Amino acid sequence: MTGPRVPASAAIDPRVLAAAAALPGVPAYLYDLPALDEHVASVRRALGAVELYYAVKANPDAEVLRVLAGHVDGFEVSSAGEHAHVTGLFPGAKVALGGPGKTDAELRLPHHRLHVESPNELRRLLATGLEADVLLRLNPDLPVEGAALTMSGPFGMDENGVAECLPLFGDRVRLRGLHTHLASGLDAEQLLGLARRLLDNPYEEVNLGGGMAVSYESPWSRFDWEAYGSGLAGLGRGRRLRIEPGRALTVYCGYYVTRVVDVKRVRGQAYAILLGGTHHLRTPATKGHDQPFTVLPGGRPDFTDEPVTLVGQLCTPKDVFARNIVTSVGVGDTVVFEMAGAYAWNISHHDFLMHPKPAFHHLRA
Repeated sequence: MTGPRVPASAAIDPRVLAAAAALPGVPAYLYDLPALDEHVASVRRALGAVELYYAVKANPDAEVLRVLAGHVDGFEVSSAGEHAHVTGLFPGAKVALGGPGKTDAELRLPHHRLHVESPNELRRLLATGLEADVLLRLNPDLPVEGAALTMSGPFGMDENGVAECLPLFGDRVRLRGLHTHLASGLDAEQLLGLARRLLDNPYEEVNLGGGMAVSYESPWSRFDWEAYGSGLAGLGRGRRLRIEPGRALTVYCGYYVTRVVDVKRVRGQAYAILLGGTHHLRTPATKGHDQPFTVLPGGRPDFTDEPVTLVGQLCTPKDVFARNIVTSVGVGDTVVFEMAGAYAWNISHHDFLMHPKPAFHHLRA
């Protein structure tokens, strides 16, 4: 077990804390829509002519998508389910369809761009008899240092796969350009370094994917969108560039609010047991971090300024939100977990132990 640490928490807007304290029941998700609107508007301004698509897999909440729709050029979806969700909410919106292992039915879905992952997938697309506008997903052999997650392995195709695809295109299934997404968790300078090498090709349209750094250890820090947008403007040289971030757009607007139901000390270690768990908010278990949080006291604390591990209600030692964090907490306190707006509820194993599901609330002012 790591040593005690101080909590990493951004200064939560008082509006959010007041709304969290007033929720009619917990556990619950609370989305700050005005903050999301402001954040995405600033990203949009920084990108200039670069097209901005939102990767729906990060958070498909309909109210979140409605805010994003006012700023983005389109949506990136990776399944028939996401496609139906987005096109149902926004008929006529530009949709880029990606993801490995597309079914024949998915290859028939209407799209603005279709990201083809292999020569075999392209042949199946041709066999549909439908028109299509394609980006070939390239998995280049480039070193990526400092990434939180690299997308090597089966994603996309290597240069030989791309070469195999090129003769198959024609007037009906049209090659529009390349799609790449090499890694996640990179800062602007690192992403621009990759873009500089990836744009060394003759294609007039390139989708550079996402991967903008998000730090759960420093929730107050932000990706440098100004530097990235300025850098891409210099690298594009008139070409049509597109990016498709997810986490970096929505993570900061989401909060998971719950309550301390029990406290205990086991072999000297202090634990706070919270309603809910990683079946609601799986992000810390998946990424192995401590989810940043703020405690709203409900009375006198049971533990004061000492290392406490915050866990959920599941019967597994992996149901941990944060380990060994110096804090003050007691039964009845409300705990507000930050950075729960992406890869949170939608990646969680909701039905494990069949506890109640959380409520969802949207702060609109």
